[in-house]
Amino acid sequence: MKKSNYITRAGWDRLDKELKFLWKDERPKITRSVSEAAAQGDRSENAEYIYGKRRLREIDRRVRFLMKRTEDLNIVYPNAQQEGRVFFGAWVTLVNEDDIEVIYRVVGPDEWDIKRGEISIDSPMARALLGKVVGDEIVVKTPEAERFFDIIKISYKLP
Repeated sequence: MKKSNYITRAGWDRLDKELKFLWKDERPKITRSVSEAAAQGDRSENAEYIYGKRRLREIDRRVRFLMKRTEDLNIVYPNAQQEGRVFFGAWVTLVNEDDIEVIYRVVGPDEWDIKRGEISIDSPMARALLGKVVGDEIVVKTPEAERFFDIIKISYKLP
């Protein structure tokens, strides 16, 4: 399944910060350490050299990905007309069938982090939430069973 090309401003800032860190700080530091290790002679048994080269490849791969991905992303800003409905960027407060309250934010696939309560717009939960209003019940199919949630609050500002 193709990933959505949406991202919040905060998500964009995190990706941009990572890209700048890798390119301007991490890569030059690793390049220097690889050069120093190479100057020590035999590279075939030089762990610092081997690790450094591997780390440079990882950094370069991530930098290429971030550069290409950020070109394709569209920053989505909340619109006043969205209030009252769940769309991209919404903070949604739900109550499950066990009366446990959870809060999720619908974000792009490049920025989701369940520890922060952020779920990808491409996830089954977010798909079930899109377009809904307070008072609606949603059903999310999980591998174990169907889960039922009631929407009790929708906001486009931090809860």
